[in-house]
Amino acid sequence: MRCPFCGHLESKVVDSRSSKEGDSIRRRRECLKCERRYTTYERIEEVAQMVIKKDGRREPFDRWKIKSGILKACEKRPVGLEQVEGLIDDVERHLFNSTEHEVATEAIGSAVMDRLKRLDEVAYVRFASVYRQFKDLNEFMDELKSMLI
Repeated sequence: MRCPFCGHLESKVVDSRSSKEGDSIRRRRECLKCERRYTTYERIEEVAQMVIKKDGRREPFDRWKIKSGILKACEKRPVGLEQVEGLIDDVERHLFNSTEHEVATEAIGSAVMDRLKRLDEVAYVRFASVYRQFKDLNEFMDELKSMLI
């Protein structure tokens, strides 16, 4: 942190406190050269994760959309809400831990299906039937056959 008085680059933190809202940290610093004190505020810069839709539009990532699709697929299945939340957390970590801030809906759907397949095969088939938009029964049967092999 550059000292606002002498421009020196090194300082020590004398005191640190979170703001009342919890969205920033207030730090009292002391310049190691001129020994004057000054205050800095640190705030996390949030970068909105964007989803690239099939038609090319971009919109902010909405966790609720994934959750509602998974919950519909898991209706009347022995899958708990904690398992669904864990699955979504895993998908988010997998997709957004890279330096990319945009992800295609295809990648999201594939990541969800991979995890649903391990969690509950019936929920996987339900989700896949909506996500992949099977055009006829043969496509649907092919998907089922691939699971049995």
